[in-house]
Amino acid sequence: MDPVTTFLEQCRTDVDTTLAARLAVSEAGSTRLLDAMKYSVLGGGKRVRPALCLAAAVAVGQSGEAAIVPACATELIHAYSLIHDDLPAMDNDELRRGRPTTHIAFDEATAILAGDALQTLAFDWLADAPMVNDQTRLAMVRELAKGSGHLGMVGGQAIDLESVGKHLSIEHLESMHRHKTGALIVAAVRIGALTAPDLDPGQISALTDYARTLGLAFQVQDDLLDIEGDTTVIGKPQGSDQARGKPTYPSLMGVEQARQYLAGLLSNALTSLDSFGSEADTLRAMADYVVGRTY
Repeated sequence: MDPVTTFLEQCRTDVDTTLAARLAVSEAGSTRLLDAMKYSVLGGGKRVRPALCLAAAVAVGQSGEAAIVPACATELIHAYSLIHDDLPAMDNDELRRGRPTTHIAFDEATAILAGDALQTLAFDWLADAPMVNDQTRLAMVRELAKGSGHLGMVGGQAIDLESVGKHLSIEHLESMHRHKTGALIVAAVRIGALTAPDLDPGQISALTDYARTLGLAFQVQDDLLDIEGDTTVIGKPQGSDQARGKPTYPSLMGVEQARQYLAGLLSNALTSLDSFGSEADTLRAMADYVVGRTY
């Protein structure tokens, strides 16, 4: 097994164990609501965002232990976003990670509330994150709020919905995905780096550049998988973006040029880490993984 696969498997184990343990002691007025939350969070997934959070912590000389709860908080936000993205009023998807989406497995109202609950729970976990001080917790809360709110992920989703059936420029498409996909990836990396008590400004700047570029690369590969992927592998209907008339990199550039653009993004992401030594090797391997994944 190659090093990045080993790292990702360990991250999945650690993240899934932490998520399951913390959700097991969560309380809710509705058992059905809590079941929907667990269904959405514990139903598999690549765990890319928490893995990036943990890898960023290692890159600045910290152990993953200090970053595990913040990493899980980023995954709660991601899980909530997927619940809401799949709703009939949004992308109207019935399959996610090879299983019925939350509103299909439960019902639409419960799915909306489960997403709402996971979003707020993420900030609760950050506000009480162990092994970091109050100032760091506050900085992490701000990072996650910026990355997930109207200036980040939610804002990007709004632009996405407004763009269906329209012809966008590459610049507009890039702006949309820097918000919709990239902002939470940036937040995950920066939150991991914040576990270092004396974070060097040059390091956080380089890590931010890396994360911004990687966020775009993640989306380009997603767009390519929508065309070329296998539904049984990617866990959602192949060709769903094309069927909805959503603007994508292959639809604007063509498949071959999109692949070339992806290769350039990978090169730029790796260049962003030139000031780091071997401590950032996992982040480098994560970049290779993101552009080479098949699901």
